[in-house]
Amino acid sequence: MSIKKYCAMGFLPFKGKEPKASSYIDMFRQRGATAVEFALVVGVGGFLVLLIGIMELSRVLFYMNTAAEATRLGARLAVVCNVDAPAIKNRMRNMLTVLDPDAITVSYNPAGCGIQTCQSVTVSISSAAAIQTVIPFVPFSINLPAFSTTLPRESMDSTDNAVCT
Repeated sequence: MSIKKYCAMGFLPFKGKEPKASSYIDMFRQRGATAVEFALVVGVGGFLVLLIGIMELSRVLFYMNTAAEATRLGARLAVVCNVDAPAIKNRMRNMLTVLDPDAITVSYNPAGCGIQTCQSVTVSISSAAAIQTVIPFVPFSINLPAFSTTLPRESMDSTDNAVCT
C-alpha cells in the first residue's frame, strides 16, 4: 500500500500531499518509544523506592539494636557504680542520642536496698523514644518498643572505678 493511501485513510497525519519517504520511515521508527521510556522510568523509579525502603528499615533496626545495647550498658554500669549514679544515664544517652533521659528507669531489687543488700538491678527504656524517618514526602515517626535488662548485683561502689565517672 502506498503512502498516499495511508494518508487518505487517516493513519498518518499528512493530508493532501504525499509526504517524503524519510518522514514516513522516521515516524514508524518512533512507534513503541513511549512504552519503552515508560518501562525504564517505572523500573528505575520502583527500584529507587525499594532501595529507600530498605535503607529506612535498616536504620530503624539499627536504632532498635542500639536501644537494646544501651540498656545492657546501663545495667552493666548500674551493677558496678553507686546507686543512681548519673554516669548510667549519661553513658546510655551518649550511645543512643534520640533517647530522652526521662525515658530511662533504673530500679534496684528489692526496693530501697543499699550497696550490700541489693540483689539485682533492672535498667529499662520506655517506648517514648521516636525515630523520625527520612522518606521523601512521607513524614512519619516510629516509636521504639520498651527494652529492659536485669543483672545480678556486683560491687555497686564507684570508689576508684573509672567507669562510673
